[in-house]
Order: sequence, then C-alpha cells, then structure tokens
Amino acid sequence: MSSAWPQLVWEQWQETCETLHAHTQVLGKLAAGLAPPEPQLQHAALRLTARGWETLPLPAPNGSGAVVVALDLHTHEALVEHSDGRGGRVPLTPDRPVGDVTRELLDTFGALAGHFQIDPAPQEVAWTVPLDQDTEHRHYDTEQVAAYFGAATQAALALARFRAPYRGRSTPVNAWWGSFDLAVNLFSGVPADPPSGDFIMRNAMDAQEVAIGWWPGDARYEKPAFYAYAHPAPDGFAEATLAPAPARWDASLGEYILDWEDVCDASDPHQTALQFAHSVFRHACETCAWDPALAASAEGTPPPVY
Repeated sequence: MSSAWPQLVWEQWQETCETLHAHTQVLGKLAAGLAPPEPQLQHAALRLTARGWETLPLPAPNGSGAVVVALDLHTHEALVEHSDGRGGRVPLTPDRPVGDVTRELLDTFGALAGHFQIDPAPQEVAWTVPLDQDTEHRHYDTEQVAAYFGAATQAALALARFRAPYRGRSTPVNAWWGSFDLAVNLFSGVPADPPSGDFIMRNAMDAQEVAIGWWPGDARYEKPAFYAYAHPAPDGFAEATLAPAPARWDASLGEYILDWEDVCDASDPHQTALQFAHSVFRHACETCAWDPALAASAEGTPPPVY
C-alpha cells in the first residue's frame, strides 16, 4: 500500500466528518448566493485546493471587489480573503460548535465584503438544526482531518487526470458541499429530462452525463469509495463487469462502486483509480449511445495538442 494514499475509516472519523461537512455548507451557501448562475449549478460548487476547501472568487455584496472564503485544513481555520488584501481568520478548533464558527465567519465576511444573508438550513444531510445554531457538531480531530485531506487530494488528482483529455463539455473536479464528495461530470451535449422536479434535480441534471467521483464515507454507505453513474441510465447499464475486479454495481445506491481500501491496497493506487474511471466511462458511452469520437477522446484520441 502506498503511504501517500491514507486509509480512512468512516466509523472512526464520522463525528469529525460531519463537523467538517457542516463547515463546507457555509462556504457553499455563500457561493450559491453570490456567484453568477451557471448550468448544472456549477456556480455553487467549491474546489479542493492545496490548503483545503474554498470558493472561487465571489463578487463582494458591497461592490468593493472579489472575495474568497476557504477552510484551511493545515492551520484549521476558516478564512475570508478580499481582493484588496484584507482578510480575516476564524479558528475551527478546539471543540468549537458549528454554530459559533458560522456566526463568526459570516460576521467576518460582512465586515470585509458587506453583509449577505444565507439560508442557514443544512442541505442533503440527516440533521436539521440551522448552521448558525448548531451546537451538536463540534468534534474536530486535526489528525483525522489530515488523513481525510490526504485521501481527498489523491482522489482529486486521479479524477482530474481522467477528465483532462476529454474533448466534450466537462467540469473541473468539483467539491460538492451538499453531498460532501468530489466529482467530475462529462457531458455528451444531449439534453435530458431531470429525474425529479425538485430544485437540485431540475437544475443539476438536465443534460446527458456521466459522473465519476469520490466520497469519504457517509450514513448511506459507510466506506470511502469512488463511484460512478450515468444519467439517464438505460436498461443494462447495471450489468457491466468493470475493471479493476473489486469494482461492482451497488443496487441500493444505483451506482458503480470501487471501495477506497481496494484502491489503497493496489500496487499502484493512482492507476487503479484511473482504471475504474475509464472502465465505467467506456461502458456508459456504449450503453448510452454517446458519440464514439467523444468516448475516444477520454482515452486521449486525438491526443492533447502541445
């Protein structure tokens, strides 16, 4: 096993995971409210960088310039940076409730960029207490955060490498604060009917796509794993035998899964992750009748121009 691909055990870091997840939601709500709207809700996505989770530059509500909000997972602080050079930091530890961090972070943001009201209701999670009132989620273990960040970084690098040669429309590696996962989405250029009429489905899934991503474990699936799905998925999509051998269809999730532990145990974890991504994408393009030229481009045909 490569020491650069750390194991991550959901049962051991669940409390820290939920606290960190809640902190990302504050960043995501600022992005969703301030960034210019994009197709498939791309404006609401965050990025995983060398320091942690962060927004793209957002327009300051008071018109004073641009502002970035980030979670620094090295110093364990939430921070706000203004394009004029000003900034502020909010400590995440020790044992600080999400509500305290949220209120201080929004006050810091307001002082630097102008007041902006977010909807504090958490999204796509089991708990319902507003983020600015949450006293339950407070456990934050810095060693567990470091292990998560190391794993997430390796997963993001693999996803970025897979996406790089694709010649159709695609996303960068998005950090999704609702589902707390990383993902790339590759589009065929064909519209599709959303699976339901709710706000997220209506706006995020109105185009034919293949999504490949990674999550660090959650209540639905208590293991870190790479995952993949196609939308819309035709009959037979769930019947593939993929590479590497541990990859499998999970009927309860409606997705293909490759457990993180199987990746870490491989002689070359990076290539194992890429093998899964390419295998499921080839299968999806065949079963969903994508343009063969688009499918081939994901394999580097034609190669990038240097």
